Amino acid sequence: MKTAILFSSKHGTTAKVATILAEKLGDENINLINLKTETNPNLDAYDAVILGTAIYAGNPIKNIKSFAIKNLDKLKSKKVGLFTCGMDPGKEKQEEQMKASFPESLLLQAKTKQYLGGEFIFEDMNFFERFIIKKISKAEKSISLIHHENIKKFVDEFKDEENT
Repeated sequence: MKTAILFSSKHGTTAKVATILAEKLGDENINLINLKTETNPNLDAYDAVILGTAIYAGNPIKNIKSFAIKNLDKLKSKKVGLFTCGMDPGKEKQEEQMKASFPESLLLQAKTKQYLGGEFIFEDMNFFERFIIKKISKAEKSISLIHHENIKKFVDEFKDEENT
């Protein structure tokens, strides 16, 4: 099955998670596509599409949802998985962010949808970003909270052929 993992990343964590997903899915027919650099990929060549976005300052990166809306008819004919990457520990907030990231019909169709955690990488942030993160989160240094157990669950659910 030919699969596209399309993502949008601010500081690189979502790209890292997309790469981990590709490795865990273990199929050489997977293409990683960064929607910040490739804005109009052709979905016709794919049987399955995984969409992922960073959650930045509580909100998804806008180009993911606009891409999903623009390509909704094509996506409806594909096997779909959805993920978000962020640092909010609250389940309720994670669910709100997932709903804000993707069209409702795609959320209902998705074979799996998971919150996969995130990172604060102070070295990649500007002064203002570091200041805000330190003030809000109380973090003083870079931290990684990628949820590897959720990545495993995502892969297991996505590969489950019974529910296709």
